[in-house]
Amino acid sequence: MQKEQDTSLVWFRNDLRIHDNASLANAIGNNNRVIALYCFDPRQFEVDQFGFKKTEKYRAKFLIETVTDLKNNLALLNIPLFVYTIKPENCIPELVENYQINHIFLQVEWTQEEVDVFNNVKEKLPENIKISTSYSQFLYHPEDIPFNIKQLPKVFTEFRKACEKRSEIRQETSSSTEKVNKESIENLTSIPSLSDLGFIDFEVHPNSAFPFKGGETEALQRLEDYFFNTKKLGVYKKTRNGLIGKDFSSKFSPWLANGSLSAKHIYYKVKQFEKAHFKNDSTYWLIFELIWRDYFKYVSLKFGYQIFKIGGILNKDYDWSKNQQKINDWINGKTSEPFVNANMIELKKTGWMSNRGRQNVASYFAKSMELDWRIGAAYFESLLLDYDVHSNYGNWMYVAGVGNDPRDRKFNVKLQADRYDSNGKYQRLWLQDTLF
Repeated sequence: MQKEQDTSLVWFRNDLRIHDNASLANAIGNNNRVIALYCFDPRQFEVDQFGFKKTEKYRAKFLIETVTDLKNNLALLNIPLFVYTIKPENCIPELVENYQINHIFLQVEWTQEEVDVFNNVKEKLPENIKISTSYSQFLYHPEDIPFNIKQLPKVFTEFRKACEKRSEIRQETSSSTEKVNKESIENLTSIPSLSDLGFIDFEVHPNSAFPFKGGETEALQRLEDYFFNTKKLGVYKKTRNGLIGKDFSSKFSPWLANGSLSAKHIYYKVKQFEKAHFKNDSTYWLIFELIWRDYFKYVSLKFGYQIFKIGGILNKDYDWSKNQQKINDWINGKTSEPFVNANMIELKKTGWMSNRGRQNVASYFAKSMELDWRIGAAYFESLLLDYDVHSNYGNWMYVAGVGNDPRDRKFNVKLQADRYDSNGKYQRLWLQDTLF
């Protein structure tokens, strides 16, 4: 009896794209049949220790849109995307057996939950299965930064300057445009609906500053529009602290968070823009923000589970409160600060909040209300469209005084409101909103 052809499996996690995807490129280059997998892991929709659903409706909808787009893009390469709503350790071993899989390709994740899932899967696989991992989520690859992770600088500026001076950003991984599999592979799995995941469908709020859909196609269209059609990139540094509308900032973060847009792709598109049009503080500043994103990833790579601990990476012992009434007031926009309230209502109704807003509401939660910062971080994790474990916990530690801010600052919310919402337009938009 003839042996079936060996098959490579691409296990997609936070790299939901075709472009600049090392796992996909390596699987295709392996000359086997290729199938792909994505799991809507039920654990990601459970309630956490603080009473919040880990993934709320906004990111759930965005994720469904993203996986749908990924499935369509993979279909153009004749690669089927198998989609399950069970734990990866319960479906991958079965796929391996049914499709003669001998090689699994995936992106490395190093935070606790992802490591646990990976280990659970590994334990259930035959020993002869080859597993190849790659780092596709960085701007500066871990092998290229100018220091050992253990020697990671305590301050961002030092990290940035060293990388800019001594590291190269790798070229994007080239993607195949040819059909990969000679024959079609039957795939009877389907992508879950919002109701399958336990949510009621909803319309995007008319005042949302993020009116976009999930998926690589929409991400690349947004990049094209923001850079080349409108040239908004050229004023990014001046407008990035805005609060209303879709164009005050790039809005790339939700696509970056689930990997439907690559940081390197953005970088090389900035370089293309600079060559074709002009180079200024704004074009640089977008890259500057991508380096911040890298830095928080390296912080979590260095410190591991410590980023989730109350003392943060500094092991600082503050007297944090868990006063439920205060927490509820913050969540529901009922504090004594209208600027905080407006931002919190925007988050609750849209799953989005500006960077300026986030810094203020987080500082207010941790420094003024003196509440356990991990509760605020968990609420952000639940609601934010662009939740990214590294940036979320890195930023929260930073504002709470247990992370990478050597100055341990506290935001003056009133002054910030005067500066960034001097005419009160943003506060009126959300505090007087009676649409819902």
